[in-house]
Amino acid sequence: MAETGAGEAQKAGTTAFEGVTPILRVGSLAASLEYYVKVLGFKVDWQDPGIAASVSRGRCHIMLCEGDQGHAGGWVWIGVEAIEPLFEEYRAAGAKVRHAPTNYAWAYEMQIEDIDGNGCGLGQSRRTECRWGNGSTRAGLFG
Repeated sequence: MAETGAGEAQKAGTTAFEGVTPILRVGSLAASLEYYVKVLGFKVDWQDPGIAASVSRGRCHIMLCEGDQGHAGGWVWIGVEAIEPLFEEYRAAGAKVRHAPTNYAWAYEMQIEDIDGNGCGLGQSRRTECRWGNGSTRAGLFG
């Protein structure tokens, strides 16, 4: 499907979408902000202490909400330029790595977990020189 510009969407009588920002439920906003900043390398965009905050790294934005907005154990997927240096950065920082970079049909991907059990798949374009991962379905990888 061809990309439609904002003007074309208005002509068609529809509203153009700008992007998506996932919201993850956390137990302690303060502790989660510390983890996202010190371990995962995000910066705090804004916060309403004890309620919600937005963190970002590059063009990726995630909202964190204390005790509200969904259930613990949510998942997000973030596309990155190069997964290997990020994997080394996160290992050195003490991030909880669920699995190391692995080649799948959709991407060369690693998975991490935050302090509340929310998961994050981070991936780049699939590598052609690697063997494929063992996961045959996405549901099996995230369960």
